[in-house]
Amino acid sequence: MPHYQPSPGYLEGRAILVTGAGDGLGRAAARAYARSGAEVILLGKTVAKLESVYDEIVASGGPEPAVYPLDLSGASARDYRDLAENIRGQIGHLEGILHNAAVLELLTPLAFHPADIWERTLRANLTAPFLLTQACLPLLTAAADAAILFTSDECAVTAKGYWGAYGASKAGVTNLALMWARELSDTAIHVHALDPGPARTGMRLRTHPGAPLSSWPEPDALMPAYVRFMGPDGAGDGHDWVRAVEWMDAAGDAQTVLKSGIR
Repeated sequence: MPHYQPSPGYLEGRAILVTGAGDGLGRAAARAYARSGAEVILLGKTVAKLESVYDEIVASGGPEPAVYPLDLSGASARDYRDLAENIRGQIGHLEGILHNAAVLELLTPLAFHPADIWERTLRANLTAPFLLTQACLPLLTAAADAAILFTSDECAVTAKGYWGAYGASKAGVTNLALMWARELSDTAIHVHALDPGPARTGMRLRTHPGAPLSSWPEPDALMPAYVRFMGPDGAGDGHDWVRAVEWMDAAGDAQTVLKSGIR
């Protein structure tokens, strides 16, 4: 079966907001969306990282992205409404959101989990995607078709000890994605919870320091799934929760993922 290849300009004319765009999967997704023609809004808390991604996109000939610094662990509902208004005023439209940003400060038994880290993690990983989606919904509704992707995780469906606030927040955000999918099923907005699986990111290195790097694919290898489900082809998939590697396997991209892990 041939690998999935979006048509040239698959995301052309779309504005797509990517949270956590400075690192890992968010950085890879922002670059992939720009290569497919999208105007990307780079959101993250570290300006230098966002500017680096901006430079990469411009150097590669992609549409000039926008940079929007925001710390999701401390943002308020007003901050998200201001973000939506800035997008409306400066870009005029929005066709997609990738909720990729996530906080994982430590792995620890629940009995000893610091309350401040619990609250900060849930604000960034669960409350932020809810408030951001809510604030941007009028823009997404005005689009001819739009997509919202929420980043899920294996621990969202299989409880694991010591994963604390991160595990609870991922279970919550996955359920949040499925609720949005049900509530928006009669609109032109399609919603998916996308589980990338293990990938060679900074977070994965922190949580699995003893595992061999060759066992994890590079973030770029997972981008066919991220691009496909951000565009119109993802609307007809019929599944609200998608494991990226399994979908790519079915689409003939399994070898791409496997080879990327042994560079």
